[in-house]
Amino acid sequence: MSPDYATTMPSRTQPEPAVLDDQALARLRELDPSGVNHLLERVVAAFLKSLDQQEQVLAAGRDAPRDLNALRHVAHTLKSAAASLGATVLSQRCAEIEGLARAGREDGLADLVGTVLDDIASARLAMQQLVQPSR
Repeated sequence: MSPDYATTMPSRTQPEPAVLDDQALARLRELDPSGVNHLLERVVAAFLKSLDQQEQVLAAGRDAPRDLNALRHVAHTLKSAAASLGATVLSQRCAEIEGLARAGREDGLADLVGTVLDDIASARLAMQQLVQPSR
């Protein structure tokens, strides 16, 4: 490796977190160890189905005037569902939206909602790949 390599690479103090937490997924798999009930697939399917409506409410929250009660409710619901499937970053950011909306604070909310929408896209892709049958 050349000496220039170290100076041209961006420094990272912490690695990027995984989109889905393996331990949370393992806990779900433990509930249906043989997979005969397809629990993980059913939970993921229900989560993905609910995202469409939740995304609409979140997207509307990027622009003023905002319905802070609707944002708080969707963020709370999504926070819990995301956590149960191991989408911890998404869950944590939803908790931030919930807190801001509960406090009636709109500063930074539009940017945070945009980030959460990106997190949803990442989580959706990871979950689809998770339950996709192997070829």
